[in-house]
Amino acid sequence: MARYTARQLKHFMSFWPPFLGAGVKVKEFADDGTHVLVTHKPNILTKNAMGVAFGGTMSAMTDPFFMLASMHRLGKEYRIWDTAGEIKYIKPGRGKITADMRIPEETYALIQEKTANGDKYLHWFDVDIVDEEGDVVAHVRRQVYYRRKQQ
Repeated sequence: MARYTARQLKHFMSFWPPFLGAGVKVKEFADDGTHVLVTHKPNILTKNAMGVAFGGTMSAMTDPFFMLASMHRLGKEYRIWDTAGEIKYIKPGRGKITADMRIPEETYALIQEKTANGDKYLHWFDVDIVDEEGDVVAHVRRQVYYRRKQQ
């Protein structure tokens, strides 16, 4: 495991200046690196010109978390980087919006299998950002690079 606890990561990311200024809140960061829950409620300082959640904020809500959760889970034996991101905006983000990011045990097993001999592996993660009614506001894809460090 990484040198920081999940609680420390959650606390740090909640007060990380870009998230603090944008009003992004980390609500959960699982000890085993399988789940991160992030919310945002647009306010007078964070709404876009149309009065809804700014698209860049929605993208940022998911930006570091698949990488950070993986780093926490897999530890220093791996090189892990965010390599790509895509977002499709479905409807305006009004009120509180939530990104519930999950990395199943099977995905970690696949990553370990694909990188066991030192090869790189690129994995796409998908997450929907939903509003308080459960409607999808945006669909986000994040690609993460994995490579086991040589001994």
